[in-house]
Amino acid sequence: MISSKMTSKSQTTVPRAVRAALKLATGDTILYAIDGDQVIMTKAVAVPIEAPSSSYEEWNSADDRIAYAQL
Repeated sequence: MISSKMTSKSQTTVPRAVRAALKLATGDTILYAIDGDQVIMTKAVAVPIEAPSSSYEEWNSADDRIAYAQL
């Protein structure tokens, strides 16, 4: 079992073994899921954002996608 202490400001350090297991790096976002009296911690995965125009069929041509990718 891996442990860490909570500070008076409700902060804790993520232990090295946990950072390694989740492949955490500076700036990563951590997600928490509460299941009864247990908490599951996972690394948030970045989801690629589509071009806003892709939902409009008239702006969803190959030329529009190339122009958006160059922004």
